[in-house]
Amino acid sequence: MESIKKIVFVAGSGTGRAPMAAELMKQALTDKHIEDIQVEARGLIVQFPEPMNPKALAVLASNGINVDEYQAEQLQNEDVTEGTMLFIMKEEHRAKVIEDFENATEENVFVLSSYVGDEIEIINPYGGSIQTYGLCYEVLKSTIDKLIDKLF
Repeated sequence: MESIKKIVFVAGSGTGRAPMAAELMKQALTDKHIEDIQVEARGLIVQFPEPMNPKALAVLASNGINVDEYQAEQLQNEDVTEGTMLFIMKEEHRAKVIEDFENATEENVFVLSSYVGDEIEIINPYGGSIQTYGLCYEVLKSTIDKLIDKLF
């Protein structure tokens, strides 16, 4: 992709992995002094605006990332514009996004872990302990570091 204008992280409900990944990406872009890229999180199945999972919020806060007033939003066609890259957490979700969203293609929708060269998808911590969310955070942090290196 020639010019990245927006990065959207997408997961099932949009209340755990996607917003954690988005917040880590925002922090990494700030650390690299990259200011002109919009970063968002979306869910594939969001029936009503829902706050971030409390365990995800707690893990972010314990790592110095405070999130105010996050609400999960459903992925929409309007989210996929020119210059947008979508990073999905699971291969089966990638196929669904490409099938269901007009502007989503093989060239702008990627499984996050595969894109950075990892073989294992990002685990879904939903229903797990705070330690499970912490592990997911650590994996996401490592993956986002790889993503930053690959993109910039």
